Amino acid sequence: MTKTEIGRRAVLGGAALAAPALLLRGRAARAENAVYRIGLLNDQSGTYAAGDGPGSFFTAKLALEDFKKMHPEFKAEMIVGDMSTSVDTATTLARGWYDQNGVDAIIGLPQSAAAISVGSIAKQKDKLVVFTGAGVPDLTGKWCNENQIHWTYDLWVNAHATCDYVARHGGDTWYFITADYISGHSMQDYATETIKAAGGKVVGGTFYAFPGTTDFSSALVSAQASGAKVVCLGNAGDDTTNCIKQAAEFGLIGSGIKLAGLVFSISNIEALGLQACQGVVFTEAFYWDLNDDTRAFSERFSGEFKGKKPTMFHAGAYSATMHILKAAAAAGMEKAKASGRTVADQMKAIPTDDVVFGKGYVRKDGKFIHDTFVFEVKSPSESKHPYDWYKQLARIPGDQAFLSMERLGCPFVKA
Repeated sequence: MTKTEIGRRAVLGGAALAAPALLLRGRAARAENAVYRIGLLNDQSGTYAAGDGPGSFFTAKLALEDFKKMHPEFKAEMIVGDMSTSVDTATTLARGWYDQNGVDAIIGLPQSAAAISVGSIAKQKDKLVVFTGAGVPDLTGKWCNENQIHWTYDLWVNAHATCDYVARHGGDTWYFITADYISGHSMQDYATETIKAAGGKVVGGTFYAFPGTTDFSSALVSAQASGAKVVCLGNAGDDTTNCIKQAAEFGLIGSGIKLAGLVFSISNIEALGLQACQGVVFTEAFYWDLNDDTRAFSERFSGEFKGKKPTMFHAGAYSATMHILKAAAAAGMEKAKASGRTVADQMKAIPTDDVVFGKGYVRKDGKFIHDTFVFEVKSPSESKHPYDWYKQLARIPGDQAFLSMERLGCPFVKA
């Protein structure tokens, strides 16, 4: 063997030995410089903005700040996008975020059709999406996948808990005013099932065009004429506000007719006041005055939003962001950015525990399990101080609140 051949072999051998070390150093450098990016995609300016919108971006950033105090080595950031109530806008923004803007996880999506669409994209691209605004239970049923998590609330829980309570306390005849879209039909179906099981009866209903309807006078006149003891609002956001406002103007409030709100929020009371909203029965997973932790969280929010208190959706954005970051950090930056499913699996493996929802867990099908509550809006005479607005009627433990995995039938869990 010549000296030249020996030299060549020595160099090649040295390069082969050095390559793994160089590769590892390159990966380490990339991980060190990488940023885990979460995008909030919700309605920043339209129907759902008051109860979700900018407030959710603020609380998501609060979660990021709190997480960084515990894990300063893990680099993360938040961005925000306005989908209004457009499925097409949500789909286009989500695809662009995942493909071009380095977004690893998306939260928000206050419309079920948009959630279904973005969930499909997340699976295709192995990214993560956590629904903090959408409520249709089939996000962990026929539309479930391994890359998505359903957070904050569930329309079946809201409809079942609210209608069961009211039906068992004298509300035996019902009239629905319902938004004509996926979530609206789902809410009415779940509510009807519950009402009948409790011995009640649905005597009528009106579906209205969404978005764009602001005049509910015809529906309210029909509700009065029906003789129903309960008018059930299968809608959310400004639509709920407008229905309650017009119900008060038509004299339904105080006439003995009970209003049940299937997606009611403290922002509805902010818009109308206790006089108009008193007596409305609804279900939520969060109230600012539940305990010391929720009060402290709400104080931080109030400082930014002129004394206002956070809604369930604002709480959901905080809680989801915190748990995503915990899971991503547990997986490690490189794995977290490489696979949304890996982070979703970590979210299921780590119990949840935060200042807004307390202790809980994420089920195998992606459903976030936590306590929820049935409330009634206080009358002005019952309220003792500003934002003392909710009267708790019932607490439903997380393990009793949600539909079972067997009934929802998520395909990948069944498999």
